[in-house]
Amino acid sequence: MVYEYESDPGMLQETYENAGLIFETLFEEIGKVIVGQADVTEQIMIALLCNGHALLESNPGLGKTLMISTISQVIDLQFSRIQCTPDLMPADITGTTILEERGGSKSFRFEKGPVFTNILLADEINRASPKTQSALLEAMQEKQVTVSGSTYKLEKPFFVLATQNPIEQEGTYPLPEAQLDRFLLKILVDYPTFEDELEIVNRYTGKINPETSRGISRQTLADLQEITRSIPISEELKQKVIRIIGLTREPGVIEYGASPRASIALILTAKARALIRGRNYVTDEDIRAMAYPVLRHRIILSFDAQRQGMSPDDAISEVLAKV
Repeated sequence: MVYEYESDPGMLQETYENAGLIFETLFEEIGKVIVGQADVTEQIMIALLCNGHALLESNPGLGKTLMISTISQVIDLQFSRIQCTPDLMPADITGTTILEERGGSKSFRFEKGPVFTNILLADEINRASPKTQSALLEAMQEKQVTVSGSTYKLEKPFFVLATQNPIEQEGTYPLPEAQLDRFLLKILVDYPTFEDELEIVNRYTGKINPETSRGISRQTLADLQEITRSIPISEELKQKVIRIIGLTREPGVIEYGASPRASIALILTAKARALIRGRNYVTDEDIRAMAYPVLRHRIILSFDAQRQGMSPDDAISEVLAKV
């Protein structure tokens, strides 16, 4: 069953007025389990507010899976996890049609796969074969799956939060650009600071197991998504975003630049960041902060830039310096 949410104007205004308290409570609940990583948590929340998908990249053991499952708990969303391996088949994600026999008659029944959820964690997505990776494309873009000629709508909200490791590339299949572009953000998860790691050790080697309680409902999330789109942005900043994206297409350290989808993503995520930060307007800081997670997976560096050891973030910094 697909749940549709219709926002009441009065409730929408109340949610907008209480947005600061909502996010404060939300991050406080997440902080009971996740130590540090404030920027990463904020960027995941930005993806949810924009109704988009996110790709998390880090070395193993930095709590990506725990972070995603914790967020699903505090927003009262259904959570499913897929451990991607080379032998994972598309039907293992979308589901399959089963022939059943009852009372002497036979009929087909569709057995739903883990994709029928609210938050789908695709762990180590680059270890799945290209055929299996492509099974996620329709779900991510159209919010539906097609099996045996029948189309099934996914329940709203639906998010894919995928992870991949930058090391151990043996036996992996790099995500094609078409699929990478489906991710609103590419989020880099770094090692914790000394103080944060000490707190992690103290918290998870003691007797008490950290737990969270529900922070917000699905309806509140739907209202916040609607409010995000209504945050105003000046015409000047819109034009600045277009110039930033346009500069990624000019010859230089970037071989292939970003598409207009990046312009939409940068404006929308800047609005979400402004809302989380307690503002009802977008600033230049929002644009520059969100340029990195929005663009780092949408640009391809030139051979010379790669030979010089440049990273996508270095190229984005060069672009921002020109605007």
